[in-house]
Amino acid sequence: MKEAAGEANLTVIAIILIAVIAAVVTPVVNSLMKSTAKKSCCSSYGGTWENNQCMSNGVAVSEATYYDSETSECK
Repeated sequence: MKEAAGEANLTVIAIILIAVIAAVVTPVVNSLMKSTAKKSCCSSYGGTWENNQCMSNGVAVSEATYYDSETSECK
């Protein structure tokens, strides 16, 4: 019976660790996905991605010009 209780405790610990890791990793992955989407939209718009902003002919382009933040889609 003690072995079964030990296995149950390890299972609970494993589930908790998985939940903690998922809670930490999810925002990071979400942020990377949004950043990649903005870079892709900038490229589709004809710009280049420099210093975390879209540049067109050496001038920074407003994010609203090429990316819709509400729908997370290119314009």
